[in-house]
Amino acid sequence: MEPDAATPGGFRQPSKLRMRGAAADMADPNQLFDDTSAHAGPPGLGYRGQETPGMGFPAQALLTEPMSNFAVTYGSSLASQGKEMVDRNLDRLIAVSKLKYYFAVDTVYVGKKLGLLVFPYMHKNWEVRYQQDTPVAPRFDINAPDLYIPAMAFITYVLVAGFALGTQNRFSPEILGIQASSALVWLIIEVLVILFSLYLVTVNTDLTTIDLIAFSGYKYVGMIVGVVSGLLFGRTGYYLVLLWCCIAIVVFMIRSLRLKILSEAAAEGVLVRGAKNQLRMYLTMAIAAAQPVFMYWLTYHLVR
Repeated sequence: MEPDAATPGGFRQPSKLRMRGAAADMADPNQLFDDTSAHAGPPGLGYRGQETPGMGFPAQALLTEPMSNFAVTYGSSLASQGKEMVDRNLDRLIAVSKLKYYFAVDTVYVGKKLGLLVFPYMHKNWEVRYQQDTPVAPRFDINAPDLYIPAMAFITYVLVAGFALGTQNRFSPEILGIQASSALVWLIIEVLVILFSLYLVTVNTDLTTIDLIAFSGYKYVGMIVGVVSGLLFGRTGYYLVLLWCCIAIVVFMIRSLRLKILSEAAAEGVLVRGAKNQLRMYLTMAIAAAQPVFMYWLTYHLVR
């Protein structure tokens, strides 16, 4: 205990320790801890003297908004420049306007074209119509090639193949992926071989790569019909219907491609003469004859 300090008048001044003890005795007897709020720091300071949120400098608010606006503007300009670069390079590889032409179809065209692919024997006029040196849209000309039917037929073929495998308890995502990828790879190989053959024969034709993809993709329609017939009527129905579709696609390919690959004289029915025209005729028949081979190769294992 500290002794009391003496005052000039002879009285003893109570020590600080006694005053604190008296204050503690006057506190709430039920309070477990001392109230330290009286010793808190000045407002605006948090734990260990840190500033509380929202108490920043005014200059920070003035700098943040212009910087964020600049970032948004700069990001928008970068996005627009990137989009222009992608569109420019995409147009260089594949003309989007040409792709739109091959998908310009309607319900009437799709119905007639499917009937032509399955039963092409009664069709007489196979020439593609032109308007100012530009072929008309497929929805106005049944002879014009399109990509809608080949694309939808390819997707439907993959789905039908998955269903056929499922009925035989052989379905798995891996097998379905292999089925789709193999069909796509064979299509690419077929188109590349045709392009190389046209280069070797030096055919001056207006056939484009997209045209070849369209003509090569029409065989998926016959493949779908054959597999569905096999699921309904067994292997006998599969072979009969697939044989019909194979003959139909051969006739369709010969009559469609001869006007584009053969010379004008051969297209008009004049007797074909010359080695070059003979090669063109053989090439046309080879392309048509390859379609049944692919049709059987890609479907025979789906029907049991």
